[in-house]
Amino acid sequence: MAAAKKGDKVKVHYTGSLEDGTVFDTSAERGPYEFTIGESRIVPGFAEAVIGMKPGQSKTVEIPAKNAYGPHRKDMIAKIERSKLPAHLNPEIGQRLRIDQADGQKIPATVIKLSASTVTLDANHPLAGKDLIFDIELLEIV
Repeated sequence: MAAAKKGDKVKVHYTGSLEDGTVFDTSAERGPYEFTIGESRIVPGFAEAVIGMKPGQSKTVEIPAKNAYGPHRKDMIAKIERSKLPAHLNPEIGQRLRIDQADGQKIPATVIKLSASTVTLDANHPLAGKDLIFDIELLEIV
C-alpha cells in the first residue's frame, strides 16, 4: 500500500484541539476533508503530517504556532474611535467584524475591548500564537 506524498490528493478525517483539550474544528459532522498535499490552504504542519501516512493509518500531531497560524502579532491590534464605525453598529466583545482596508480589501477582526469612545480590534487569526493538536486519519489517497 502506497504512502501519501506531496502532490497526492487525499481524504482525511481530523479533529483539531488546543493544549487544554478545547476542540476548535473537526470533520466528524461534515464528512472527510479532501485536499492536495502541497497545494492547499491548510495549516502547513497539517499537510506535512499526512506525508508518509498510509490509508487507514491514524496519528496525533502537535503543530507549533509558527507552523500553524503564526505568532500573535501586536501590530494586528488597533484601537478605533467609535465615531469611525457605522452608526448602526453596536459592537460587543468577541464579535467578528470585517474591516475595510485602504486598498479595498476587507479583513476579519475580533472586538477585544470596548470603552465609551473606542473599540479595540484584533485582526490576528483566532488561533494565532497557539500550538495545535490534530488527530488525523488518512482515509484514502484519491
